[in-house]
Amino acid sequence: MTNENNSVTTKKVPSIYPAKTKIQVTVIFFVVLGIYLFSMTWTQQQMVGGFSGAFQNVFQVIEKFFPPNTAVISAIWGPMVETIQMAIIATTVAAILTVPLALLAAQNVTTFKPLYYITRTFLNLLRTIPDLVLAVIFVGLFGIGLFPGILALIIFSLGILAKLISETIESVDMNPLEAMRASGGNVLQVIWYALIPQVLPQFTSLVLYVFEINIRASVVLGLVGAGGIGLILNQQLGFYNYPNAMMIIILIFVVVIVIEYISTKIREALL
Repeated sequence: MTNENNSVTTKKVPSIYPAKTKIQVTVIFFVVLGIYLFSMTWTQQQMVGGFSGAFQNVFQVIEKFFPPNTAVISAIWGPMVETIQMAIIATTVAAILTVPLALLAAQNVTTFKPLYYITRTFLNLLRTIPDLVLAVIFVGLFGIGLFPGILALIIFSLGILAKLISETIESVDMNPLEAMRASGGNVLQVIWYALIPQVLPQFTSLVLYVFEINIRASVVLGLVGAGGIGLILNQQLGFYNYPNAMMIIILIFVVVIVIEYISTKIREALL
């Protein structure tokens, strides 16, 4: 009896993955690891002083930027509000324009394949253009100000939202849609009564997420003249007013954290 128990316990446990899969995963792991090591080595060689030189400059940078000049808060609060307004307007317009584009880019809704592929290609083109490049183009067309930044953020947000929401639409339960069609409902009725109730919570969550992204992106766009707090930050850095720049950075950080916290709570309530 004891021998039988020993023979049972010494039997080899079958592997979950076949040997071929293990070899492939191992090879991929070492290839990726090699790429990371090569990138780290090559990047450090391109640095003028290397990491040791960067660490030595830390104290010099801290000495320049600290202490921040709190006296400029009243002067920079207006541009900060403009930055938030840019993000709100751009996100709202992009959310409205996203609705038809997301429907056309959803394979289970748009049965006419040429229209589906054309919309998908258009959205892919939108996402290939960085928001900073869009801002530079619109600043060259319309001049320095908030309007170029808003246009850049609208296109940037549209590319993200339309893709994410179209994928959300493609993952919905099709039974309510088929039931509506079978009962004689037209396209608008199917979308309004069967599709929107399933997609609305995710749609709202994604819009809030893109709004958070736009707050950060609008700061960067200001560096190329697209208005808002980023434009003021760029001016202060150009004038070597590092304490003022540090106060602007701290204000941006606080505003972004507060907005992200509020947005997270709203998304949790919706989902």
